[in-house]
Amino acid sequence: MTMARRTITVHQVRALLSGVRRGGADIVPLLQAAQIPPLLLGDARARVTTAQFIRLFHALYALTDDEFLGLGPQPSRPGTFAMMCQASLHCRDLGAAIERGVRFYGLFPGGPDLLLERGGPEQGGPESGAHRAGAEAAFIVRNDFTAEEERFLAECLVIIWHRLCSWLIGRRIALRWATFAFPPPPYADEYQQLFGCPVRFGAERTGAGFAAHHLGAPLVRDETDLALMLRRAPFELLSRRAYGTTVAEQVRRALVRALGDSPRLPELGETAARLAVSPATLRRRLAVDGTSYKELKDTVRRDAAIVGLAEGDEPIAELAARLGFSEDTAFHRAFRRWTGTTPGAYRLLSHEAGFPEGPATGAS
Repeated sequence: MTMARRTITVHQVRALLSGVRRGGADIVPLLQAAQIPPLLLGDARARVTTAQFIRLFHALYALTDDEFLGLGPQPSRPGTFAMMCQASLHCRDLGAAIERGVRFYGLFPGGPDLLLERGGPEQGGPESGAHRAGAEAAFIVRNDFTAEEERFLAECLVIIWHRLCSWLIGRRIALRWATFAFPPPPYADEYQQLFGCPVRFGAERTGAGFAAHHLGAPLVRDETDLALMLRRAPFELLSRRAYGTTVAEQVRRALVRALGDSPRLPELGETAARLAVSPATLRRRLAVDGTSYKELKDTVRRDAAIVGLAEGDEPIAELAARLGFSEDTAFHRAFRRWTGTTPGAYRLLSHEAGFPEGPATGAS
């Protein structure tokens, strides 16, 4: 039975391809290698599975021989990210590791211009207690990215560095804010899920802020851990990992587990009881995370439906029943609302694209 792995908007597929498109490459073979139907790129509501997106990463990497997949002003040679991680792995704490990583990438002309800020003017600098409770640190991408493909690279840099820092200390670092020095992309509503914090576009700079006390956390990873992580990089870091999560993530995982056991998703009160909070508290915390219980239930069903249609051969009527729809017509209406097409049409497109049996290695 297919679990409800996350799905990815087609706008992010387009953004990922924008670098090689700028270079004049034919993207159809790349989409075929990823088993993504080319027709989906023309549908603004379309989504792809995690497995398809991972395959596209691999196909782009093989074509470009560039860790930035053609998205940056200059390519990054394969192995650069691994060497940066090796250089940072044995630092005394996270702050020192980030500083070393920033210096490492500063050695490459045309590479990402990164900065770690330890406290802002209102909190005081490191000499005046930037690590006290409430003080902030910020990871900044200083490149003046203007082209669409470079903006997507800036977004990926913030995500990867945030997840890498969380991975290094073995717990998720909650972001306080994320800002981007460019207008909202077509998939701006996905950013809340990506960053789990307030997001602002059209800002003076691109970066993310977090509690400064994390900079003093010791690193808990060793060479073996690094080797395992690098086998699946960058998607190991682009995927949300469970280093302690937002309330929305906890609810989503509870709903995914429940959907695996029964077609009836629990009501808000049942999930609140499992999380040992009142229904009112759960509603309030989900609102802080920028979502609602109804929206999360809808998203879990949507992702399970897309993955089931793209990767499996379960009859549509059985899939609808497994997802808790009382009749096929209700499932068809919901799926059209989610994606702009019918379940049958989506499955036909996916199978015509030659999606292999089973998910791609590394799907999460």
